[in-house]
Amino acid sequence: MIINVAIDGPAGAGKSTVARAAAKELGYIYVDTGALYRAVGLNALRIGVETTDAVKVAETLDSISVELKFVDGEQQVLLNGENVSSEIRTPDASMAASNVSAIPAVRAFLFDLQKDIAKKNNCIMDGRDIGTVVLPDAQVKIFLTASPEIRAKRRYDELIEKGSDVDYDDVLADLIKRDYNDSHREVAPLKPAEDGVTVDTSGLTLEESIDKIIETVRNKI
Repeated sequence: MIINVAIDGPAGAGKSTVARAAAKELGYIYVDTGALYRAVGLNALRIGVETTDAVKVAETLDSISVELKFVDGEQQVLLNGENVSSEIRTPDASMAASNVSAIPAVRAFLFDLQKDIAKKNNCIMDGRDIGTVVLPDAQVKIFLTASPEIRAKRRYDELIEKGSDVDYDDVLADLIKRDYNDSHREVAPLKPAEDGVTVDTSGLTLEESIDKIIETVRNKI
């Protein structure tokens, strides 16, 4: 039987880091769906299309390919065959992802890819609407969250470590804006699945957060 684990939550909740580690421990593949939206957003940025313009962003979809490639269990994001796994992690790409994810055409464009991966693999898939829309029949649904301030500090530290010149207050402001956009969009808004489990990692270390997710998955299956 194929096992699917859906992890949703706001920006900076640590979904990618926690889900990746948990997937490795459980022997599943890890699927970061946010990376797909980042790739679409990055493409729009590269060609000068405003990422809030639904019509123009939709027009870009006919000329791009977005793929996930798994190398030794690690996910790579390919945009038109180019590995953009690092480039999609900038603050600009993050906001672009939030904007394009509200566009129905973009969500439809990526929907089948996500479903197909889950159908063929034991996986932990994270995003904003995995448990509510993409994988409503997932055996395990988790809503991972933390306070805005803690999430902003985590994101700030991550960006500083990568050499980015960022200000904490700007990171917090961007995160709060993304929270609002993600939870108020008309299509597939961010919200916990009714039959899911909420895990707040505000007071947990990274290791404790990973252990909590693994424990939750094992208790459910």
